[in-house]
Amino acid sequence: MLTCPALAASATLLTDLTASPQGGAFLSATADPAVQTLNGFLAEVERKAFRMAQMALRHDEDALDAVQDAMLQLARRYSSRPSAEWRPLFYRILENRIRDLQRRRTVRGRIMAWVPWRGDAEETEADPVERAPDPAPGPAAQAEGGQIGTALQHAISLLPARQREAFLLRNLEGLDVAETARAMGCSEGSVKTHYSRAVHSLREQLSEFMT
Repeated sequence: MLTCPALAASATLLTDLTASPQGGAFLSATADPAVQTLNGFLAEVERKAFRMAQMALRHDEDALDAVQDAMLQLARRYSSRPSAEWRPLFYRILENRIRDLQRRRTVRGRIMAWVPWRGDAEETEADPVERAPDPAPGPAAQAEGGQIGTALQHAISLLPARQREAFLLRNLEGLDVAETARAMGCSEGSVKTHYSRAVHSLREQLSEFMT
């Protein structure tokens, strides 16, 4: 499992929110049980949310930005909603933020294609998967398990956005079909279709490990 040191920065997110006038009256009373409940929910989902964003964006800092922005929006706009609604709302906000970042990348790429440019080293971020060190030598089963994990993460990142979203919400976050539909803003039938296609695609891409 890949880890990102930058993810630790999200631990101070609600502290920063509370200290900021933009955080709103709800977060100003940190002793409020409702605030503590929200803090607990965000702490629970942050790592899984980061992994989802990381797979979609393939860039640690962008993924962290997406998760933090989603947390901020949930806290500011929906903190007064019943806590049972937070999970699908949060993941819907997160997916919208991910799509925004992907669109910005596309636009930036089109602009840069028409501008003479020599990218400096700091402008080119290596893929975190590619930068990860090779696994230490070990038993064949351990090596194969690492290969499968890397291959699975890569295969998930190649799925169409809606298929990837459905697959990760169902498997990584453990949402049921109805909750996933609310998070994705679509029908339960669409969730089942996206999920089924994702599973079929992943099986094809990972067939060498399944024989």
